[in-house]
Amino acid sequence: MEPAEIKPEVYWVGAIDWNLREFHGYRTPRGTTYNAYLIMDRDITLVDAVKQPFYPDLVDRISKITDPQNIKYIVSNHVEMDHTGALPQLLSLIPNATVVTSTKGQPGLQKHFKANWLMKVVKTGETLSIGKRTLHFHHIPMVHWPDSMVTYSPHDSLLLPNDAFGQHIASAYRFDDEIGWDILREEAAKYYANIVLPYSDQVAAALTALSPLKFDMIAPSHGAIWRRFIPQILQQYQQWATYQTIPQAAIVYDTMWGSTDRMAGALRDGLEAAGIPVTMHNLKTSHISDAMTTVLDSRLICIGSPTLNGGVLPSIGAFLTYLKGLRPKQRIGLAFGSYGWGGQSIPDIEAVMNALAWEMPEHSLKTQYLPDENDLKTVYATAQRLGNYIKDQKRVHATGAENRQEAQHS
Repeated sequence: MEPAEIKPEVYWVGAIDWNLREFHGYRTPRGTTYNAYLIMDRDITLVDAVKQPFYPDLVDRISKITDPQNIKYIVSNHVEMDHTGALPQLLSLIPNATVVTSTKGQPGLQKHFKANWLMKVVKTGETLSIGKRTLHFHHIPMVHWPDSMVTYSPHDSLLLPNDAFGQHIASAYRFDDEIGWDILREEAAKYYANIVLPYSDQVAAALTALSPLKFDMIAPSHGAIWRRFIPQILQQYQQWATYQTIPQAAIVYDTMWGSTDRMAGALRDGLEAAGIPVTMHNLKTSHISDAMTTVLDSRLICIGSPTLNGGVLPSIGAFLTYLKGLRPKQRIGLAFGSYGWGGQSIPDIEAVMNALAWEMPEHSLKTQYLPDENDLKTVYATAQRLGNYIKDQKRVHATGAENRQEAQHS
């Protein structure tokens, strides 16, 4: 593929990974891209690199614009290998290039690559003149590593935020409007839920810090470049970073002999009868990363497992560990499951919900052996109460928002 000019004299020169199907523990059925950007100015500058196996693609695309040895600066916004893996080969080709990185990026690169590269360390607010452009640098620590940094070009109204606003999607198209909001929103949500979510407080701080910047394009390190749907993705990030949810439910469970499955079905029916949309993830067929993507937007999270060996099924154990690490806040939780004689799965699930400080307005649901009609009626009634509780919360929040608006106008 040819390099793509995304702004006058600014080119995408990255790589497309059509075959990636797993990244950091979550499934990526659409593959991904490793985006790098070449800025042609007096001092030619490359912003970010690519994963090591894609070094030939990077150099080939750069070579169609200029001799790679003309590059003076390589900005490393983030140390992780999908952005820096090609750096050793690239710097062997152009040993006089200077790597521009953050205060945390410098020791990260040195410790990882054990190399003595020319480096320029920049702090938040510092700039670098490369000709008619002056690049601005802003640290966004823990979005999602301590070294993470944003490069901003006021001349181009261009934000280069590395992993922020990214999506794992391989495509022959470079821009958001060429792919479509629905697909990109889905992939951006999955990316946020499975990578960025634990750092939501830092994301909120970064959004505030970057809000004075004027830009009409966001070029992340993965996926499509944002030019049309910038207001939408900024709004989504603001909602996700502040743990705002939708009045819907996610039911995540596994089942041994079908009893927990029947309970999950009764939960679904009761919630839907109360007017609450439900998404179900049986972890025999759903991956935990897909379940987490639903958790990102859902107000109510129901987690179910039968008891096995004094605990939960291994699939639910993995999900609980994953969930605890990703730390979604401000949720309503419900634990449910069946058992033969012990019933220890319920307290295991409750322990994680308590650790996440979730609200649990209803008692957990536990049935012994096969749930009978009375058991399922109890599950159904509990779900209806939870559904009504969520709708009442929505009304309270809506009334509060209206009162705040009236106060502002009075």
